[in-house]
Amino acid sequence: MENSAKNSRLPGWYSLSLPERGRQLAEWLSESPGRLLPIMQQGGLSVAEADRLVENVVGVHALPLSVAPNFVINGRQLLVPMVIEEPSVVAAAANAARIVRAGGGFSVTASEPLMICQIQLFTSDTLRALGKILEAKADLLADAARADPLLVKLGGGPSDIEVRCLDDENGQADFLVVHLLVSVLDAMGANTVNTMGEALVPRLEALSGGRAGLKILSNLADRRMVTAQVKVPAAALEMNGFDGDCVRDGIVSASRFAELDPYRAATHNKGIMNGVDAVLLATGNDWRAVEAGAHAYAARTGCYKPLCVWSRGDDGCLRGRLQMPMAVGIIGGATRLHACARLALRILGADSAGELARVIAAVGMASNLAALRALTTEGIQKGHMRLHGRSRPGREKRGRD
Repeated sequence: MENSAKNSRLPGWYSLSLPERGRQLAEWLSESPGRLLPIMQQGGLSVAEADRLVENVVGVHALPLSVAPNFVINGRQLLVPMVIEEPSVVAAAANAARIVRAGGGFSVTASEPLMICQIQLFTSDTLRALGKILEAKADLLADAARADPLLVKLGGGPSDIEVRCLDDENGQADFLVVHLLVSVLDAMGANTVNTMGEALVPRLEALSGGRAGLKILSNLADRRMVTAQVKVPAAALEMNGFDGDCVRDGIVSASRFAELDPYRAATHNKGIMNGVDAVLLATGNDWRAVEAGAHAYAARTGCYKPLCVWSRGDDGCLRGRLQMPMAVGIIGGATRLHACARLALRILGADSAGELARVIAAVGMASNLAALRALTTEGIQKGHMRLHGRSRPGREKRGRD
């Protein structure tokens, strides 16, 4: 969907009634409110559909479906669907997106959608087996391609094979690991790469003279990366008596804290995942896989590090950069059965997995910015507990634009 003629800046949207927000969302989608509202208000999933998704179903469990306004990502005006039960996350993301607009919005890139299948090989001569496998790379890739000819026809499929030798504590070769790299296009890709990996086992065992162990994708999808960057004028960061320069320097200091201390980095990254997971849930994606990949990537150097870092630019602006694996899809899985997941993709106008990945990265970055801005000024609890109060009977509804 083309959103270039629309404006995602919606001041005071939180203060509208629920039906009015629904009507405005229907207008954004050029949809009839009478058709759209029942999908949102009924949760998008019947018990019968739930029974087709997983086993032992006894009912459905609802979570709030929200929309965060104000996002500009690569020049596109976007409303972002989020599913989360934690108060303040949606409001904080929307508020941070408003601030980032002052610097032109989020600039985000995504790499080719490459996933990795790992095939474990036990053999008595690992070095000889490694050489044989690499010599047969072309044949192995052809075997893998035959396992999913439709994917190849669409422009995806296996692209490379790598071989690693894993050593034990004494430096002795323990076993080989073959990495099959596959372009999965607009799918998350787990089933595809697992099928291809299993198809290679007979030839790999023959080449290595050994036996295969595990054959499974890796959730450390470090060939499927997304990178988000922002530049925010210091004046846009002003907050409740704190001038922009002070807030900027506080955010930079907090970022440095996370870079130096894994205890702080864990909470820093959790704030990022608040936004990331909420969009993953809304769009029917595997949030557990993305969480695993994100934290493994954060620890890739042997020390757990922040996924997003902030610095002061030479021009005095706050500059941020987020980089993380992002294995997501817009086809298959829950998106086939879950009406709200399909609706969420329509709201985003995401016509590719790469587009969805870019949006998710921007929302994670917005969540991080909002948290650091609050922590370095009034503290996280003031706004957080104010919004917690919404769930108490008789409390006034409040929010942020």
